[in-house]
Amino acid sequence: MVSGMRLKGWIELDGRRLSDDEVEKLIEERPGSISSFGGEFFLRWDGCTARDHFGIIPGDCSAGSIVCDGEVVGAVDRRPPELGLAQAIETAVRLRSDEGVVALSGGVDSALVATLAKRECVVVGIEGTTDLKRAREVADVLDLQLETATIDPGRIEGALAEVLAVIPRPNPVDASIAATLYFVAEWAGEHGYERVLAGQGADELFGGYARYLETDTLGQDLVRDFLGLAIQAARDQAVAGLFGAYFSLPYLDVRVVRAAMAIPPEEKVKDGIRKRPLRVVAARHMPNDVAYREKKAMQYGSGVMREMKRLARKKGYGKVSDFLKEIG
Repeated sequence: MVSGMRLKGWIELDGRRLSDDEVEKLIEERPGSISSFGGEFFLRWDGCTARDHFGIIPGDCSAGSIVCDGEVVGAVDRRPPELGLAQAIETAVRLRSDEGVVALSGGVDSALVATLAKRECVVVGIEGTTDLKRAREVADVLDLQLETATIDPGRIEGALAEVLAVIPRPNPVDASIAATLYFVAEWAGEHGYERVLAGQGADELFGGYARYLETDTLGQDLVRDFLGLAIQAARDQAVAGLFGAYFSLPYLDVRVVRAAMAIPPEEKVKDGIRKRPLRVVAARHMPNDVAYREKKAMQYGSGVMREMKRLARKKGYGKVSDFLKEIG
């Protein structure tokens, strides 16, 4: 008899979402099935814990591990059937879209998630910034419900103090991203959402960063950056946790990762187009103007990084990093 089961996140098996009762029954009758659990979860029962393969949901055991009485007794290594990229993304979003809100910045990553999920969306940014304008344009084109959470610049220093206390790396880039996500998660928590669907992982999987256009070692760079997603997830989930929420990441679904890894690096950044395979899929669901338009990173598009630099100068600091040390 399973006792004291607690589940954070959600679990699927063979492409079907499981209820808490179904998870509990499987643990009791077929404990070996835990190794095949998909989804985004941290699970605790009878002195044991298990965490999803990529460790999307925080927990006190390693990503993809099953631990009982302090000993690793197995691995969560979901191996679903191989799918083409389009079907993999569609399946990943479908499994996550029964609840939650979509963080929409107006770029192709979040726009594709939003148009497939057909859920309420939210955009954050300082008044007049690029993300607010672009997200509204995309929402209108794709017929999406969009709420705007306008960031008061006067609140950014306070938000930075809160996120610096919980994120793994208190550098300017991580802090600016965390501060932007702070306002996303705050809005979600205030409106009763625990799950926030987001587009993180797409840049690393499909070659979205501008530096990929100049590198001679694209394949190696993509592998390195993909491996760095774990600490990014820890950052983002720590911020979401401040408001009792979590970020749900369709692009880090095992199916999508497998499909993306099968695509040669030179196809991901081709003819000056970054994230080319993702844009091809997106163009099936939206106009090319949305699918192929480039976008600034969230910390710039939201205006948060600009405000951080202004605050640093105002307080007499030549470097944002020195300003962060004062408030961290």
